[in-house]
Amino acid sequence: MRTNPSRAIDDATLADRFAKVRALTEAMVSPLSDADATVQSMEDASPAKWHLAHTTWFLETFILRDFVAGYQLHDERFPFLFNSYYEAEGRRHARGRRGMVTRPTLDEVLAYRHHVDAAVIAALPGLPAAAVELVALGCHHEEQHQELLITDILHLMSENPLEPAIWPAAPKVPVEMPGPIGWIEGAGEVVEIGFEGTGFSFDCEGPRHATLLRPHAIADRTVTNGEWAAFIADGGYTDARHWLSDGWAWVQREGIGAPLYWERRDDVWTRFGLDGRRPIDPAAPVTHVSFYEADAYAAWAGARLPTEAEWEVAAAAYDVSGGNQLDSAGPVEPRPSAGGPAFFGDVWEWTGSAFRPYPGFKAIEGAVGEYNGKFMSGQCVLRGGSCATPRGHARASYRNFFYPHQRWQFTGVRLAKDL
Repeated sequence: MRTNPSRAIDDATLADRFAKVRALTEAMVSPLSDADATVQSMEDASPAKWHLAHTTWFLETFILRDFVAGYQLHDERFPFLFNSYYEAEGRRHARGRRGMVTRPTLDEVLAYRHHVDAAVIAALPGLPAAAVELVALGCHHEEQHQELLITDILHLMSENPLEPAIWPAAPKVPVEMPGPIGWIEGAGEVVEIGFEGTGFSFDCEGPRHATLLRPHAIADRTVTNGEWAAFIADGGYTDARHWLSDGWAWVQREGIGAPLYWERRDDVWTRFGLDGRRPIDPAAPVTHVSFYEADAYAAWAGARLPTEAEWEVAAAAYDVSGGNQLDSAGPVEPRPSAGGPAFFGDVWEWTGSAFRPYPGFKAIEGAVGEYNGKFMSGQCVLRGGSCATPRGHARASYRNFFYPHQRWQFTGVRLAKDL
């Protein structure tokens, strides 16, 4: 991460933010049973109990263990269970076996959280600046896991044959279908992208650097469910012409014919959400599509995906705090546009850019330096945040990244074209 080298926020402000972030995570799991919180639905997802414990292990390890004299680990066995991928921290339990950790129980994990929370708050006034930055990083790290927690719970419940709704459905308000896509033109010029200024950013967001844009246009909204249904009806998933070779092989191998969680019932497209299975909203942004699907749709539509530089330059003119983002525990889903361009919230937007280091990037020393840099291979950049992204977490420079086949996150599509 990078933050202002001065003590950017006072201890009371950081303590309040810390408490709110930690409380929101626990509110998210309040509807879950111990069994719900233990099961792992696929290797890409983690059990809710693991998210609760891992984010706590992060704080205990990099703040309390390393900066608080005399601190004793809550449980000497937990680092093996709840380390994620930090090689510098030693051996760890296999990712695909996290669902086998039936003990500690959910209540014991919550007790672990409360123990560490109290220790961090007590230590905060005496922590050096480097440790204070790690507390801020811990909050941002937990917000990332809040989004993963939501999408992992969603995937888990979708695998349950009862398709349970864990939150009551929000009332549906009829809305008009959005009009045709409008285009925001971008000039061919040298621009600068990447984080600059004070405040928090992840290491992969910098250094700020110059890059060349060609004349282009970027869509003023994302693709809707209704538009995606037209793609399906036109044979979009059965025509190899639209697909990259790897994507076509994936479609054939996995039998893909619609976005994740879509199912045709009684001749109506439905989707599964945290509020159960319901008909798709044709005016809402399409979500849970892979990079392969996004690229194929763009080809079918006679367009392409934007580069991350095109996206960042266009998005910088819009309000990062607006849009449909996560404010509290409960059902989340993309919502129809209220009108006007919006670049933040609803769905993460696939770009055509590979997740690679910016010119001059250097990983931070130590285990925390493994946070992003080691993943800069084979993944694609997404921008903008989603309905599951905590409000205030995203920035125009924020770079999310996933492998091209992954689609259990709230991922969608914004088109671009050359001029």
